[in-house]
Amino acid sequence: MATEVCAEMVANVVTLVVAAGDSVAAGDTLLILESMKMEIPVLAETGGTVAEIKVTEGDVVQEGDVLVVLG
Repeated sequence: MATEVCAEMVANVVTLVVAAGDSVAAGDTLLILESMKMEIPVLAETGGTVAEIKVTEGDVVQEGDVLVVLG
């Protein structure tokens, strides 16, 4: 079952930490967002494999946008 990791706010994608195919554990940082001059790490809520990354560095995301899909 796939798990979608979504943006919790409007922000810019600053850094992608993982790539498709990477294995992650719960609590691992997937990417870094920037909003109002603050860097916000986006963490994996569950362990799994990164199935798909839906954003690229420099993208502006809206609240609820899917950022990463974990398989």
